Amino acid sequence: MEHTEFSSDVISSQELLDKLYQNGNIKTYREGEIILDENASIRSIPIVMKGLLKVIRTEEDGREILLYYIKAGESCIMSFLVGMHNEKSIVKAEVEEDSEILFLPVEKVSLFIKEYPEWLDYIFRLYHKRFEELLDIINAIAFKKVDERLLNLLTKKAEIANSNTIVVTHEQLANELGTVRVVVSRLLKQLEDSGKVKLGRNKIIFSDLN
Repeated sequence: MEHTEFSSDVISSQELLDKLYQNGNIKTYREGEIILDENASIRSIPIVMKGLLKVIRTEEDGREILLYYIKAGESCIMSFLVGMHNEKSIVKAEVEEDSEILFLPVEKVSLFIKEYPEWLDYIFRLYHKRFEELLDIINAIAFKKVDERLLNLLTKKAEIANSNTIVVTHEQLANELGTVRVVVSRLLKQLEDSGKVKLGRNKIIFSDLN
């Protein structure tokens, strides 16, 4: 069986890979679609085959903040934890780039943990990575100014896209940073004036990604 980007680079057991594909349901999504919303019941765990997702948390005042990205070969650890405990989702997962996603039923997640030690190792590796990313978010919110957080976000987006050109609106950036559009627009203008970026219509170009 020919697999996509979720392959032996992530899980080396061919038997486990085949089990995932046999028991999972693969769907395709377009940029901007929501695959998981807050307060939704989780009956299956999304594993990204191709593309990119972003996981967002909405505050009580309606503001959103970006928690982390989910790349090909990865899954949402929040979905694992909430789904296995039959709880409601506390995050939203939105398609950042056109994606192909395998949905694995929650009951299979528990079964594979018992049958395949590598599956449990995969979950622990995801948990460790997400935990470090969430610590970075907490550190940034607590100790970094919005301009530094904005530049870090732009750099991360450029690295993920492997391009100096980022297609994004000021409103999207504001949502991901948990601030307002006018603040982002002002800071982007400052970055442009300093020569770090060039602003276009719904796109931002780094003068030098490095």
